[in-house]
Amino acid sequence: MSKHVDLPDLIPVFPLPGALLLPRARMPLHIFEPRYLAMIDDALGTKERLIGMIQPNEVPGKKAGGVHRIGCVGRITQFSETEDGRYMITLTGLSRYRARDEVEGFTPYRRFNVNWDGFDGDMGPTERDTGFDRPKFLDLLGRFFSARELNTDWDTLKEADDELLINSLSMLLDFEPEDKQALLEAPSLSTRRETLVTLIEFALRSDGSGDMMQ
Repeated sequence: MSKHVDLPDLIPVFPLPGALLLPRARMPLHIFEPRYLAMIDDALGTKERLIGMIQPNEVPGKKAGGVHRIGCVGRITQFSETEDGRYMITLTGLSRYRARDEVEGFTPYRRFNVNWDGFDGDMGPTERDTGFDRPKFLDLLGRFFSARELNTDWDTLKEADDELLINSLSMLLDFEPEDKQALLEAPSLSTRRETLVTLIEFALRSDGSGDMMQ
């Protein structure tokens, strides 16, 4: 794992349903709640400037506030403040992590002890998907966008490298939080692409088109 950023055992965590951050990808965030404004202030005061994104995981019959076990930490790489005190930030994904126990007290936001084992490739070079059939994938994506009446810059999609294309779509497309979690936890780029294809095909069948990637 790259050592250009030290990954601590304790990180501030931002539970946000449906928000997916992936390694080497960028996520813009609009921060306005007081507890998260405090979190950003504290993170900016550290060398690493890290925020851990994670999805809530509420289980019936259990204490509220549950989170999924796997999230992704990002580094604040852009930051601006509005006149009324809100923050506009960009997180650049560094590595996934496993949340362990929550550390109580001292901050208005949540903090977790985390484990980085098993995600060594997240801070390595850009990942390739050797089995990626881009023309068939873009054809499927075109049917999905048409069914949802969505527009995009197709020239940019055609030119984007495998990881940027697959991860950007995983983050931006409007899937359920549990589907987003499956995309996050995919062990490789090819697995994430296969999961993404399955989700798009399911959405098309639900829309009544019945289209599938051949």
